[in-house]
Amino acid sequence: MKLTDFRVLTFDCYGTLIDWESGIFAALHPLLEKSGRGLTRDAALENFARHESAQEGETPGMIYSDVLAQVHRRLAAEWGVAMREEEHRRFGASVPDWPAFPDSAEALKYLKQHYALVILSNVHREGFAGSNRRLGVEFDAIYTAQDIGSYKPDPKNFRYMLDHLAERGYAKDDILHTAQSLFHDHAPAKRFGLAGAWIDRRHDQSGWGATMPPPDGAAYDFRFPTLQAMADAHRAEREESR
Repeated sequence: MKLTDFRVLTFDCYGTLIDWESGIFAALHPLLEKSGRGLTRDAALENFARHESAQEGETPGMIYSDVLAQVHRRLAAEWGVAMREEEHRRFGASVPDWPAFPDSAEALKYLKQHYALVILSNVHREGFAGSNRRLGVEFDAIYTAQDIGSYKPDPKNFRYMLDHLAERGYAKDDILHTAQSLFHDHAPAKRFGLAGAWIDRRHDQSGWGATMPPPDGAAYDFRFPTLQAMADAHRAEREESR
């Protein structure tokens, strides 16, 4: 199997293209300061992951900005901190402020020359629009949780994506699902028989950060520490085939 075997890259965005862990941690700073708990970055992110996953499961039709606001409320209650409603809402509206990884825009610019690029994201359309401005590329299709009415790893999200790509003339074998999260993306993608490229952004860190630990069966076909490393590997394959 080679990277050049595929026609479409389907991307998770947050954790893969956008550095959501840095964005989340920065947006949590006021709450963390008031809590006085002295939590490490990873401990705070792990608490976030637990509540985000639970909230998405409980309210799959809730828009992501409201999910985030509710996660903030849950964390405040767990940590015994009184926060104003506007502070919960501010956290919920923070998605467009989350930074892109330094390599994302340039790697996407290269990959766009060779693939159709598609987003399958757990955020809402408005939030992704803010992030898209940081990425500097026009995606061929964008499928959000707001469009689908559920959150990954729910199989509905992958079925929705595959059905819509089939309408565009793409078969499953044309698609390489490219994502950081083994929990949200690679485990369900593999159940659908999709090939996967793991962008292991936490390769130099322990733990799972802002995502839940992966279940059994979270497999992938390629592994890269960054998206630029994946772009470089694709470029090398093309040069070898000349």
